[in-house]
Amino acid sequence: MLATPASTDNIELSFNSIRAKTQVEVDMKDRFKDIMDIEDVYGVIFLSFDGKLLYSEFASHLPENLKNIHWLLFIHALDGIRETQLVFEHRRFYIRKTGTGFIFVVVGEMALIEMVRLNCDILLPAFEKQAEKPKGFMRFFKR
Repeated sequence: MLATPASTDNIELSFNSIRAKTQVEVDMKDRFKDIMDIEDVYGVIFLSFDGKLLYSEFASHLPENLKNIHWLLFIHALDGIRETQLVFEHRRFYIRKTGTGFIFVVVGEMALIEMVRLNCDILLPAFEKQAEKPKGFMRFFKR
């Protein structure tokens, strides 16, 4: 079967979208590397304000139903909270609000939450810059 120009364009567009998605994943992996390197950190989840799962990384295995969770209800419950910690029997969640969403860090009993908090504080300016990026034609004119 011969490739027509229309099908070639579709292939090129899908390749570019895969490459763009991969670059975003690499950028997020680099951002969360220091958090994942802390002892007894199990994983990181990054959610947008509308409950969309933007990134997740876990040290051992990815929870199966992570994408099937309806995160929006949980995000609405966090309304007005800048930083919090949920404590369970053997795990803790450290949750931090950024300019573009929420960072969830899943840690064990022995993890130093101060180190997690410090690394999240270091990440905040990167997420604030991302939230302030102008869109459209005006991004070419700096103030």
